Amino acid sequence: MAGTGAVATPRHYRGRDPLTDEPVELWVTGEVISRTPAAGAVTAADGVWILPGFVDAHNHVGIAPGLGVTIDRAREFARADARAGTLLIREVGSPLDTHPLDDDPMCPRFIRSGKHIARPKRYLRDYGIDLDDPDELAAEVARQAADGDGWVKIVGDWIDREVGDLAPLWDRTQLEAAVAAAHAGGARITAHVFGTDALGDLIEAGVDCIEHGTGLTADHIDALVDRSIALVPTMIQVENFPGIADGADRFPTYAANMRSLYARAAQTFSAAREAGVAIYAGTDAGGFVEHGRIVDEIDALTGIGMSVREAIAAASTAPRRWLDAGILADGDRADFLVFDTDPTTDPGVLRHPTEIVCSGLPV
Repeated sequence: MAGTGAVATPRHYRGRDPLTDEPVELWVTGEVISRTPAAGAVTAADGVWILPGFVDAHNHVGIAPGLGVTIDRAREFARADARAGTLLIREVGSPLDTHPLDDDPMCPRFIRSGKHIARPKRYLRDYGIDLDDPDELAAEVARQAADGDGWVKIVGDWIDREVGDLAPLWDRTQLEAAVAAAHAGGARITAHVFGTDALGDLIEAGVDCIEHGTGLTADHIDALVDRSIALVPTMIQVENFPGIADGADRFPTYAANMRSLYARAAQTFSAAREAGVAIYAGTDAGGFVEHGRIVDEIDALTGIGMSVREAIAAASTAPRRWLDAGILADGDRADFLVFDTDPTTDPGVLRHPTEIVCSGLPV
């Protein structure tokens, strides 16, 4: 990306929305969109297709293998995502406070959930908050709600070494108190869940979203629909499950479970889509997954029955509505993508936008 601030001369863009085929005309003045003509504007693109910037609904710019991520390295990760068209990141857990990136016009906008909340030896070391007393979950949720941007992230299940398999970290009473604390603090709450056993209590407690969700059953899926609970399946992360299993020889039951979850993941996610679960694109970049792979996640969503149009929406307009973010309205931050070809008929162009506009800056 070039530049350190918004371009001074107003720019004019005219084209169509590839998801609705409706006309789109907007002006960029400074860092924001105007829907009324701006004096002295230069037409930057005409006869094009215009999309709001992609949303990566599960991303960790504050995490990398080995941890110890500095704010400068997080900035590199964020800019890599922006170069791929991701202009809004829902950062679901980070040991690093990435708020300093909010002042960088070359970075995506962030919606954060503070640090992961887990229990000792029941999640990746040093990634988040480890609670010795699980009854303190609600109090910690309240603290993380105050530090985040409207979300809190808990670890719903992880390997229990005494059991030798995935197991829940919290009981129903603790989860109900945690959900109440998040909502009282004006935040929504989401949960990392790979397996099946933790899902029932999480759903009944009223969490707002499930991350991964490979262990969903038909009953769980029906409950997600009834309760309007979203799912971010992180499909390109699920592709790492066999490798995770291969590295878990000490826990053969866990390894077998991870392989089984992987084997039925596409069928599980397809059933969730068919039932009407709200599904949003998220890469889980920051650990096993490199940054800048949002289009890979869009491609993967077409593998569970989504049309190209539906998959693009799951990475753009749909999560923006869910997150109460801008969708090219007057006064919104100028974050959008420009294509010379309709990406719904030629999805290959998703990897090569004609222009990426981030916070008013052309990329």
